[in-house]
Amino acid sequence: MSDANKAIVRRNFEEVWTKENLAVVDELHAPDYVGHIASGGGEIQGAAAFKQFVMLQRLAFPDVKFTIEDQIAEGDRVATRWTARGAHKGAFRGIAPSGQVMQIAGISIHRFVAGRIRESWDNWDALSMLRGITEDVFESLSIRF
Repeated sequence: MSDANKAIVRRNFEEVWTKENLAVVDELHAPDYVGHIASGGGEIQGAAAFKQFVMLQRLAFPDVKFTIEDQIAEGDRVATRWTARGAHKGAFRGIAPSGQVMQIAGISIHRFVAGRIRESWDNWDALSMLRGITEDVFESLSIRF
């Protein structure tokens, strides 16, 4: 079961996030999926809301590519350490496209029920992401972190 769940999470990152194949969401996620997005401002309720969340992120970073660095599975959960890289080509939370390439690291924990993702907890380095897409702004203001 652990290997099967790891494969589902891998498909979620590769097909949904990297390739933006939103049709796969209904296959991989339970209809009552709940996503706890620590760096993204709250919860996502349902597979349809998850699709919308992915689309919004992909509008801002249309060439984003996720790479799975590590996966650990135990019981009904899979923990994944990942990196994402993509250019900021669309508005993101009120920040105009900068063209800057961001690279961030994150960790996601997915919980499974009946072979589908029922819940996830996602956290990533939001500060590095914002610094990456607003680098020119910070440099012009002589702000250093």
